[in-house]
Amino acid sequence: MENRKADPLQKAKNYAFLLLKFRPRSEKEIGARLKRKKFDTEVIRKTILFLKENGLVDDSYFAKVWLESRIKRPLGLEKLRVELRQKGVDKEIIDSQIEEISKGYCEEAVVLKLAKDRLNKLKGVEPAKAKRRLFEYLLRRGFSTEVIIDIINRDGSQAKAEPSPNELRTVPDC
Repeated sequence: MENRKADPLQKAKNYAFLLLKFRPRSEKEIGARLKRKKFDTEVIRKTILFLKENGLVDDSYFAKVWLESRIKRPLGLEKLRVELRQKGVDKEIIDSQIEEISKGYCEEAVVLKLAKDRLNKLKGVEPAKAKRRLFEYLLRRGFSTEVIIDIINRDGSQAKAEPSPNELRTVPDC
């Protein structure tokens, strides 16, 4: 007859493998999920150590993959920074990965495209209200306040809810 009581460390590893099967995870995420499953602190520590030693959990790789997938949404770098902090990634890792991904990323162009799209949806809305809604929408998506204000105020577009063909047309130099 088989031993029904499996080793808690092996159970924790199996659960971690299951989690990693779906997407990369940060150390903190794995630890939190194991804790929710009521694994002992020492078992959690050993499981994370095992995963790190075998290259299955790497916060630097996780941050890189997370940024690459989330930046396509499109989201601003500040929102991505906050998300990674919430996932438990070290500030130094976040900073280096954000710096790396921002080399090929033009926030102004992304904000410009989103602003155009959003303004088209705000046709017929009072201009001041449209400007406020656009600003709040872009801010929620994590774009920097300076870039948002610059794009909204470009070519007098803040005065109208519906852009003319000349407004918001030029893609900024990045």
